[in-house]
Amino acid sequence: MRSHPVTDFIANSAALCDAVLRLRGHALVEELGRIVRSVTGSPLGEYLPADAASLLAKLPAPEIHAANDAPVPTLTQDIWFDSKYFGRFTVSGRLDYSDLDRQHLASLATLTGSVLQVHSLAQRSTHAYSQVEAKLQHQAQILDHIHESVVTMDMSGFILSWNKGAERLFGYTAVEAVGRNILFLYEDEDMGFDDPFVEQGGRLMEVRRKKKSGEIFWASLSLSPLCDANSRSVGLIAYLTDITERKMAEERIHHLAYYDALTNLPNRTLLTKLVDQALMVAQRGRLHGCVLFIDLNRFKLINDTLGRRIGDALLCEVARRFRTVLRDQDLVARLGGDEFAVGLFDIGQHFEASMVAQKLLATLNSPIIIDGHDLRVGGSVGISVYPQDGDDAETLLRLADIAMYRAKQEGGSDGDHVAFYSQDMNQGMQERMRIESGLRAALGNGELLLHYQPKFCIENGRIIGAEALVRWRHPVRGLVPPSEFIPLAESTGLVVQVGEWVLEAACAQAKQWKDAGLPPIRLAVNVSAREFTSSLPGRVQDTLDRYGLEPTWLELEITESTLMHNIDRVIGIMDRITAIGVTLSLDDFGTGYSSLSYLKRFPIDTLKIDRSFTIGLPSDANDCAIANTIISIAQQLKHKVIAEGVETVEQLAFLKNSGCDEVQGYLFAKPLEADAFEQALRENWAPGHATRAA
Repeated sequence: MRSHPVTDFIANSAALCDAVLRLRGHALVEELGRIVRSVTGSPLGEYLPADAASLLAKLPAPEIHAANDAPVPTLTQDIWFDSKYFGRFTVSGRLDYSDLDRQHLASLATLTGSVLQVHSLAQRSTHAYSQVEAKLQHQAQILDHIHESVVTMDMSGFILSWNKGAERLFGYTAVEAVGRNILFLYEDEDMGFDDPFVEQGGRLMEVRRKKKSGEIFWASLSLSPLCDANSRSVGLIAYLTDITERKMAEERIHHLAYYDALTNLPNRTLLTKLVDQALMVAQRGRLHGCVLFIDLNRFKLINDTLGRRIGDALLCEVARRFRTVLRDQDLVARLGGDEFAVGLFDIGQHFEASMVAQKLLATLNSPIIIDGHDLRVGGSVGISVYPQDGDDAETLLRLADIAMYRAKQEGGSDGDHVAFYSQDMNQGMQERMRIESGLRAALGNGELLLHYQPKFCIENGRIIGAEALVRWRHPVRGLVPPSEFIPLAESTGLVVQVGEWVLEAACAQAKQWKDAGLPPIRLAVNVSAREFTSSLPGRVQDTLDRYGLEPTWLELEITESTLMHNIDRVIGIMDRITAIGVTLSLDDFGTGYSSLSYLKRFPIDTLKIDRSFTIGLPSDANDCAIANTIISIAQQLKHKVIAEGVETVEQLAFLKNSGCDEVQGYLFAKPLEADAFEQALRENWAPGHATRAA
């Protein structure tokens, strides 16, 4: 039974598609021939590819005859699709062919053309893809075999590709890196991707990056834009090369160029650069600057006698000691041999340089032990000052060198000495050094004494206390003015020893007056900011206990500047002092920068109006306003008010009318020695004594 023509056509269509997909060449030609014979039911039939069909078309068509010599019917159908010729189907062997057979042949030709066209396009696409894939693989092989690291990323910094060079450099595989943001390789850097260099390409820089191991290294980084087919920037191409060894070599060269190989201090070249930079800052801030030139004494003898190795070790120890007494912002350098230089800036007065010079020389006082040798060296220091002596590093170094030779001449070959280049500064420095050394001696030789300036109640004129004022009776000069040695004591730190002596001497004197039958009278002792530490309350308590004194004998006067550092710590110390029973007075009120919000927290008893405000009373309107304000503040805070420096009746009258409680000054009494004060106190307290205030 013959199958249905439509079913046969569908089955042969499937066979056609399968043949085109699987077969090539002669096998495909044979299969297509079989299919056309099957579709048309012809014993003869074939498929001629386009090249063969074109060739046959140029030859005369042969006639095929049957056995009775009658012509045999033949059907042919060219195969076209979208104007492309794919060949010809030819069938024969039947006695006749119907129109339906011709339709089936035409349909088969159309289907064959479309399948061959699709297959042809697919082949070309596959070939093109293979070519692209081969090209990409070739490029990847090239990238993987170059030493440089190549990384591509999008405009947000997310990594798109990562070559073998990047794997070797960073330690991350492509699988670990691709898709992550490039920032994970950064070392404390955050460079954006939206800068003009990114758009134009060619940016070259030196950066620090981080490996998978955590190691930080230096890399040379070049950035170029990554563009799409339309030449639009869609990302970055980064080329990285490890330059760590080169950077280390550069650092070694830099260190050799700018640092002393022995001591690791800056050398003269670097010092000159740094001093010139510091001078520019000093010029803008109108600050003083100084250069110290230091030459070691006795070094040459040690070096020649014990050898260079010992000498080098000595220089290293000297450099270390110098560094320990200088601030972080100060410069110290070794110029060569046994010569050093120090640059001081951000200083208020040039004489501070002489204090630093003394500190440097003091570091050389203790012996230097090297390989069992007890070595002792000294130094001569020359000082030049900016802007008086010069305004550049070379000039200041040269003049400091000249001053150093002057110091060496004045001090002798083994004597430590300091000299300024300016003779006027030399004289001032020598005077300060003379006073400082004399004051140190005075502390141990009993040359200090106390004078007591009485404090009077403004209402009745009675003496209610005294301020203990330190005086220095020099064995040659006599009484040295406090204005000469008090500021020096504060700047050198001697004020701490002086303050301890004053507290001790005041309590000792109070003990004598107590034993003489006098009732307690408050002795005010000034306390400097340097003394106002956590140990002060304990020292006060111990001193009172040692002399058997009630706390009502003592009052501590503190300045505003003392209160402006670590308020809570200061208040804690003040609370411990007042807990003992000792009262506190705020000295020189109005001259500092104390905040009223803090003032109400301080456990003080008295505010003192500074003499700089008293002197203009009552003629100066500003002084009057300030004095009235201070008195008003004290009254609101329930504090007493005392005015110092009262010298005229008019000043006294103004203060009394304004509500001031107490006064001290030359109108009533100058500072008195202990015996004179005791006599004045007894007379003032005598019954019926007429008071000036009344």
